[in-house]
Amino acid sequence: MNNRVNILPLIYKCNQRLFSGSRRKYPIYIEEEQKLPVFEHRVSKENYRRIFSWGNIYTGALGKTFKSNEKLDQQFCLRYPKRIKFGETQEVTAAACGFGFTVFAVRSTSNEKIWGTGINTDSQIGYHEVRTGHPLEILFYPKPIALPLKYPEQSKIIKLSAGRAHLLVLTDEGLFTLGNNAYGQCGRKIIPDENYLRSNYINHIEKIDEKKIIDVECGQDHSLALVEDGCVYSCGWGADGQTGLSTFDNCSEFTRVKGDIQMEKICKLSCRSDFVMALNDKGQVFGWGNTEYNQLPSYHQQVSNPTHIEMLDKLGKIKSIASAGSFCLVATDSGQVYSWGYGLLGCGPNAQQSNEPLHIPEVLFGKNDFHPENEVVEVTCGLYYSAAVTNSGNLYVWGRNKYGCLGLGHEKDQYFPIKVAIGGYVEKISCGVDHSIAICKPFI
Repeated sequence: MNNRVNILPLIYKCNQRLFSGSRRKYPIYIEEEQKLPVFEHRVSKENYRRIFSWGNIYTGALGKTFKSNEKLDQQFCLRYPKRIKFGETQEVTAAACGFGFTVFAVRSTSNEKIWGTGINTDSQIGYHEVRTGHPLEILFYPKPIALPLKYPEQSKIIKLSAGRAHLLVLTDEGLFTLGNNAYGQCGRKIIPDENYLRSNYINHIEKIDEKKIIDVECGQDHSLALVEDGCVYSCGWGADGQTGLSTFDNCSEFTRVKGDIQMEKICKLSCRSDFVMALNDKGQVFGWGNTEYNQLPSYHQQVSNPTHIEMLDKLGKIKSIASAGSFCLVATDSGQVYSWGYGLLGCGPNAQQSNEPLHIPEVLFGKNDFHPENEVVEVTCGLYYSAAVTNSGNLYVWGRNKYGCLGLGHEKDQYFPIKVAIGGYVEKISCGVDHSIAICKPFI
């Protein structure tokens, strides 16, 4: 005798749905079911950005808070990008990585428009104290830096740039400088034996030669300013000619840089250490400063006058430049990337020194038959490593991986560009000595 029973999986009876022969307690009415709202994934606000940090933990520059049960003595670096809570509570518009510290610019109607975290031995991220007379030499999470703004409600932060122990903040009210001024890098008079740790002084430069400042760049211990007519001004440490003032002396006042750029309209500056690169409106590149690593191959000594780097003219129009501690990078209008100097140049382990620009293959930046439109739109660098952002919002890195600053999940050096796994479309990337900060647009 066959005891198997044929049970229909789905039975409709009197507009009621029955499963396995049992009646539902609450019948489903098809007409009403179709009226139910459909819930979709929430789309991020247009101005919302995610902030990621990675690299050395001990300096506090990552701006990351840690749980009480986390063992920091066993975790001295963050080897992969991780979102920081600060970016969820503030609308971050810009960031700058210094030597062991980070500064964020946020959209605000109050005077708290910039926040700093990390090493603060020279008050480069403002004066902070818990007890009166005991300033903090290190901050492990971002704290606001009050600027002496005339109109804090309307003022906007235009650009941030950080050096070894000083900070430049460009606003629509002018330039503010903070931190160490031992060589005049803050654009003010050098005070012998000044105690920078206890200093609460912020220097304000509204204009230079009655010209509006439109861009700034920090070297290691010197500063550069670009004004509205394309002229460049500099101050600070000049022992390697990095100020470009035809001298190797220090300068405590922003002074015009001449040489080959005197009649040029400069539109971009780059300097992470002691060699400066300048890009004009025609796509030509100029350089000056420390050239011992073949940044200017035809020169075998320090160069204190801006010099046209003629070997780059054959590459085509340059759109992005980056100057690290011992090597340089450029990206052309067609998205080609070239590097030269001394270091990990992105062309493999056998290419660590070159007097000529080395072409880094486009396929390493994601250009292939499936994505023929992929190209690099911006290059930047830290002291020992490089980064490139593509038009699809991808981030590629290579170089010395000190404290996991490449964000690849390990601490091994990287000899060619490799894509970073990060949760968003990268819009801005800032590289320091041993840490990095990325501002990303969400995927949805």
